[in-house]
Amino acid sequence: MTQTLSIKTANPDDEKVAAIIEELSINLYLRFGSDGKNSFTDWQYNNSKFAFVIANLDNEIVGCGAIRPFNDVIGEVKRMYSKFPGKKIGQRILAFLEDKAKEIGYKTIPNYGKYTDRPEAICLGKSLNQNS
Repeated sequence: MTQTLSIKTANPDDEKVAAIIEELSINLYLRFGSDGKNSFTDWQYNNSKFAFVIANLDNEIVGCGAIRPFNDVIGEVKRMYSKFPGKKIGQRILAFLEDKAKEIGYKTIPNYGKYTDRPEAICLGKSLNQNS
């Protein structure tokens, strides 16, 4: 049987996505001692710079990810999670978020801060000049 994976935008407060967000929070807490919820408390639903997505595998929510503005010119990927390792769910979520970031107007920028020496990191910024 072929499994169908789809990625789509969603509201992180939708009760249908609460379980995957909670699963991510538990996973972060077990791995790092913090559930990461503090970095998700300032979500602005009507701000187009914010984006939250879910991954559905045969009608089951199996992953999530978000773009949150770090400041006026830099956005960051947050709340990345895949329930099933090895199925490329995270890869598909990240590709969707990268496309969404470009759609929103972010551009790839040099790595900054704690990401400076991390070649696997991709940093995105948004030009203040909307004509560029």
